[in-house]
Amino acid sequence: MESKVPGGLKMKNLFRVLLAILLISTAASAADREDKDKDKQAERLQNAGTVMGEILNIPDNIPRDLLDKAKCIVVIPSVLKAAFVVGASYGRGAMVCRDGKAMTGSWGAPTMMVLEGGSFGFQIGGEATDFVLLVMGDRGATSLLHSKVKLGGDVSVAAGPIGRTAEADTDAYMRSEILTYSRSRGVFAGVSLEGASLRADKDGNDALYGQRISAERIVRGPSPAVPPAAQPLVALLDKASPAREHR
Repeated sequence: MESKVPGGLKMKNLFRVLLAILLISTAASAADREDKDKDKQAERLQNAGTVMGEILNIPDNIPRDLLDKAKCIVVIPSVLKAAFVVGASYGRGAMVCRDGKAMTGSWGAPTMMVLEGGSFGFQIGGEATDFVLLVMGDRGATSLLHSKVKLGGDVSVAAGPIGRTAEADTDAYMRSEILTYSRSRGVFAGVSLEGASLRADKDGNDALYGQRISAERIVRGPSPAVPPAAQPLVALLDKASPAREHR
């Protein structure tokens, strides 16, 4: 004897199947988006490591004593002039800081950063420009970990000197909380970024570490492990300017 399934029950079962498919598809799409966001941050870290390595190999690069005194280093790779439009972010990269309460230890896990605003876009030619910023004092480092910082306003900033034997103890450099550099068309030099703003990239950090995490926690701890994509950059900095107790 053939059993009959009520039409209403068939519709309910069909609805459940369609709902399950939708939920699975949504979860898969979200996971794919998270993977793409994480890959994007990893690529930025790899580019930052490449840029820093190339700059440190330039004969007249950042003076060693400035590297040794720096609390943090920000690397913003491959900024294009096309990105310089009203309201747009000019560049994205990473900041690596020293471990320890006094920030004199080895270089730690990176926090992703965004550089925006200011008028320095007019200085950029048609090719990509890389920026490197040395954060020289505790105040500058603490400010960057907590809020958006205007260079030349919230913290003092100056174009950094170059050359292994450059005089880096002048009043201008000693008073500046952040020293700034650029590289374009193979030319590396100090550059003024006064008027620009620098802030932590919250979405970038969340994507990189797979959790909601603040720049403060990344740097001050309990710190996460250094992501694989950042290990070449951190190793490079540890070699170029090791922890104070290892010098």
